[in-house]
Amino acid sequence: MNEIKFEKGSRMARKPQQDFETTLKQLEEIVTNLESGNLPLEEALNEFETGVKLVKKGQEHLQKAEQRIQILLQKDEHAELSDYQ
Repeated sequence: MNEIKFEKGSRMARKPQQDFETTLKQLEEIVTNLESGNLPLEEALNEFETGVKLVKKGQEHLQKAEQRIQILLQKDEHAELSDYQ
């Protein structure tokens, strides 16, 4: 069963929170549409604006993930960061 998450502090309490993967997929679709060069100017601008908003959401997701990692590492003072090999 899929669990629906809700954004904290949202004015619309029923608005589900979009996950990072969905945000990234939508952003990739917008980039593909813009790169095709087949959109009218106004539609291209609207897509670009939506893309900028999605980038900000993606950055927020990554920042929250980084914060969670930092919290987990602080709880285990002996954990060390090492390069992925």
